Amino acid sequence: MIFMGEDTILEMKNICKNFGGVSALKGVDLSVKKGEVHALMGENGAGKSTLMKILIGIHAPDKGEIYIKGKPVRISNTKDAISLGISMIYQELNPVPHMTVADNIFLGREPVSKKTRLVDFKKMHADAKAYFESINVDIEPNERVSKLSVAKVQLVEITKAVSFNSEIIIMDEPTSALSTREIERLFDTIRLLREKGVTIIYISHKMDEIFKICDRVTVLRDGSYVGTESISGIDMNKLIKMMVGREITEMFPKQEAQIGDVIFEVKGLTRKGEFEDISFCLRKGEILGIAGLMGAGRTEMVESIFGMRKPDRGEINVNGKKVAIKLPEDAIRNRIAMVPEDRKNFGLVLKLSVKDNVIISFLKKCMGRFLLSRKKEEEAVKGLVETLQIKVGSISQVCSSLSGGNQQKVVLSKCLFADPEILILDEPTRGIDVKTKAEIHFLMSKLARMGKSIIMISSEMPEIIGMSDRILVLHEGRITGELGRNEADQERIMALAMGKAL
Repeated sequence: MIFMGEDTILEMKNICKNFGGVSALKGVDLSVKKGEVHALMGENGAGKSTLMKILIGIHAPDKGEIYIKGKPVRISNTKDAISLGISMIYQELNPVPHMTVADNIFLGREPVSKKTRLVDFKKMHADAKAYFESINVDIEPNERVSKLSVAKVQLVEITKAVSFNSEIIIMDEPTSALSTREIERLFDTIRLLREKGVTIIYISHKMDEIFKICDRVTVLRDGSYVGTESISGIDMNKLIKMMVGREITEMFPKQEAQIGDVIFEVKGLTRKGEFEDISFCLRKGEILGIAGLMGAGRTEMVESIFGMRKPDRGEINVNGKKVAIKLPEDAIRNRIAMVPEDRKNFGLVLKLSVKDNVIISFLKKCMGRFLLSRKKEEEAVKGLVETLQIKVGSISQVCSSLSGGNQQKVVLSKCLFADPEILILDEPTRGIDVKTKAEIHFLMSKLARMGKSIIMISSEMPEIIGMSDRILVLHEGRITGELGRNEADQERIMALAMGKAL
C-alpha cells in the first residue's frame, strides 16, 4: 500500500480493470511526487499502458480511486485529463504532417483575432516560439512537420504538452526511434522540465535510460503492483527480478556456433543519397551486427538487399551464385527472410490472425492436393507458437490484440516458417521487455548453432556487442570499419559510427 506524502502530486489506489473477463489490472497502486521523473516498468502485458490510459481518460477503471494533489478526481475522457494538467506523448507519434509545427501544437484551440474573428496566425506562431524557448528547443513554428526528424516531432509533442500547462507528462517509449545524440537532447529537455517542477511518468524497456534519467521506479507484473524503489537504491539485477519474478542470468546468451564458409555476399551495393559502395560477406552460422547512428543508411541497405528498395547498382551472391532480387518474393525464393524495423506497418497485417500472419508469405508449405490444408496450417503454426513461447489464447487470435513482444515473435515465426538460410533482423528487440529480449537473443543463438546466418541491425550497443560474431559500422551510408567480437567495445564502435578512424 502506498501512502500519500505532502509532495505527492498523483496517487492511483487499488485500480482494477477487466477486458472481456481477462484481468488487466488487479488492484494497482501508483504514487508519484511533484517534479520527479518516475519510471513505470514491467514486461509487455504487465498493465503499464492500461494504467496510463486510465489516467489519461481513454479507459474507465472498474474499481479504484485517483487523487491529484490530494483531491479525488474523476477522469472520464482526455479533455478531463488535460484540464487536470495531465498529458501523454504516445509511442506511435501521430502528428498532422502537412500542417506546420504551430498548427499541430494549437490544433483545435487556435487563438482567434477579436477584430477579424479568424485564426490569429501571428499570435499562434509567437506563442509557439515562446513555448519552444521556455524549454530550450530550437524549432521554427512555421516549419512543416513532414520535414522534421522523429526526434524533433517528439520535442514538438513535448512542447504541445507544455502549452497545456501540464503538470504531469506521460512519455511512452520516447526514445524508441532516436539516435544516441537525439536521446541526450531529449534528456536535456526532460531535466529542464523537472527543474521547472513538471512531473514525468517515463515508460521504457531500456534499462540504461531508467538509471540515467529517472528518480524512482514503479514495477508492475501480470497486472499487479510489485513495488516502488528509488533509483539510487536499486541495481539492474534487482529491477529485472522485480519485473520477471526471477533473475535473468544471461541477457545475451551468445553460444559458440560453428562458423563455416561464405554463404552470402554483397558487392558495391549503392543507392544514391542513402548508401554507397557497400560490400561485405556473411558466413554460415555467423551473426553479423550492423551498427551506426540514426540516418547512417543501415535500414535502407538491408531493405535493398531484401527487395523493398531498388539499388542503383551492386551485386548480391547467394551460395556463390549471383541472384536478382527485385521484390521480397525474390529474396524469399533465395531463402532470405527479414524481420523489418517497423513490425506494425511492414511485418504484420494487424487485423489478421496469428495463423494467417505466419503462413501468409509461404502458402505453398500448407497446400494440400488442391487447396490449403487446415491441418498443415495448424500443425505448423502451433509448433512455432510453442517454440517461440508466444502468449496467445489461440492461433486464431487477431495480432492487433497482442503485446509488442508477442507481435515481434509472430513476425519471427513468419520468417522461420519460410525456412530461410539467411535471416535479416532490423532492430529485433525494439520496444520489447527484458524477458522477451532474452528469449529472442537465445533464439538467435540457437538458430546460428543450427547453421542459419543472421544479419542484425541494432541501435542498442550492449546488444550489438553481446550478440555479434563480427560488427560492421556505417557512417553516412558508407562502411567505416569492421570489428571482430574480441576487439569490439563501445568506444571503438562509436568512433567509427561518427566517421572517425581508429
